[in-house]
Amino acid sequence: MPTLREPQQVPHSPLRAYYLCEEDRREWVRSLFDRTAGDYERMERLMALGSGSWYRRRALQRAGLKGGMSVIDVGVGTGLVAREAAGIVGDNELVTGVDPSSGMIANAKVPMGVRLAKGAAESIPAADGSADFISMGYALRHVSDLATAFREFHRVLKPGGRLCLLEITSPRGVFPRALLKAYMRGVVPVLARVVARDRSVPELMRYYWDTIEACVPPDSILDELAAAGFADVDRYVEHGVFSEYRASKPR
Repeated sequence: MPTLREPQQVPHSPLRAYYLCEEDRREWVRSLFDRTAGDYERMERLMALGSGSWYRRRALQRAGLKGGMSVIDVGVGTGLVAREAAGIVGDNELVTGVDPSSGMIANAKVPMGVRLAKGAAESIPAADGSADFISMGYALRHVSDLATAFREFHRVLKPGGRLCLLEITSPRGVFPRALLKAYMRGVVPVLARVVARDRSVPELMRYYWDTIEACVPPDSILDELAAAGFADVDRYVEHGVFSEYRASKPR
């Protein structure tokens, strides 16, 4: 794996059970999410483990999201974070969701007025200094280059703008890690075979855990945010699993 200051900082090494090399990863992941988009919210409710709408709303507020702020939700998926952001800012037209998956955008359930656009963390379709707040919900593990993504977040935010990245982190203890792995990689894929319509969903659930387990440690993410020019970089953790990476763009 590249060291932190090399040109590319991938969230995790290639997972060759799914694709052969990093060059293949982006298209493979996009295709997987396209196929499973129709089942995504059903599976999210099944495996939520406390990361439901109430948690997303609290996390956004803890990171500084307030009424009247303009928001770009990167990796919007089916709109789980964007819906909470719209409720907080009080004006749906202030929220834009960006995602590389056409399937996810087509299946997004967002309030009228929320704009959806095709794009990625490394290439956000927005002008320099155009957003008060950037959010990303459980998609950090799927970007191709942390350094590029964080520089792009910095570019799009206004001076003083806030950043909130929600992610699941593998627990530190051996027993909690084994328990979560048994649930996420064992129980959830089995349940997916029963409730999901697309046969790729069990694979998505296995891949979901494998990316959590392989992800670079939190300190590397914090260091990379600081290297991209962010200030007030910190990480808040709930239940030892739910990480909230927070930062601001200096004024």
